[in-house]
Amino acid sequence: MGFDTDIALRDAGNAAFDLDVPAHWRIGRGTTNGGYVAAVFTRAMERTVADPARRPRSLTVHYLAACGAGPARVAVAVERRGRSLTTLSARMTQAESTVAIALAAFGQARPGLDFQHEPMPEAPPPEALSPLRFGSDAPSFPQNWEYRWCVGAQPYVRAQEALGGGWIRSAEPRILDAAQLAAMTDAWLPPVIALLDRAQGIVPTVDLTIHFRASVPLPDASAGDHSFAVFHSHVGAEGYWESDGVIWSRDGRVLAQARQLAVFNLSR
Repeated sequence: MGFDTDIALRDAGNAAFDLDVPAHWRIGRGTTNGGYVAAVFTRAMERTVADPARRPRSLTVHYLAACGAGPARVAVAVERRGRSLTTLSARMTQAESTVAIALAAFGQARPGLDFQHEPMPEAPPPEALSPLRFGSDAPSFPQNWEYRWCVGAQPYVRAQEALGGGWIRSAEPRILDAAQLAAMTDAWLPPVIALLDRAQGIVPTVDLTIHFRASVPLPDASAGDHSFAVFHSHVGAEGYWESDGVIWSRDGRVLAQARQLAVFNLSR
């Protein structure tokens, strides 16, 4: 089993696709990781656009209900296809109930200003760090990734700042593409858990917006390359919290920026 198998789509006709959501992307209480859902939307939209020159540029997903393991369907609609930009919407359903909806823009590369004022933090190379290990009571979805933590506090230490990050790559040797990059934007452990003193409850996502800032795979990409990710939360209020994330290639190029709103659903 691997990532491509996990998000494999079967053509159901009329820009609809069937899939089987695997259980090993669970975050708790039968809920599937939001990054997995974003990856499925990305793959379904890529197949609908069917134009390698039109790459994903922006994806916003709203999570309406828990996505569980088992059969699901994604229906995609092309809202407009312009000369250089295609706008799409999509809906994921399980047992006739909608679990997530999405809007996306796929666009061609175009001339413009090239700049990057988002430097990658200085950090030890991944080879100098040990992979993060999880206990038997951890959610299943982290097993799909390898984490080498080096930014912010470890989980559940009552830290003063909700910040976390480090090197990350797929648990399987695989070249990073747009679908897996979408999954990676919600792959790191939520930064707010550093503020807690113990594991409790879950912190499910309300919405996730991804800006794809580089066309992947990169020309020199190899299977098993590490990316570098940092996620930071600044405000928790009225039961909601936000997270801003940036993912860089190993050589410091920004691959994606992401922002999500989530809720505190903590057990007492």
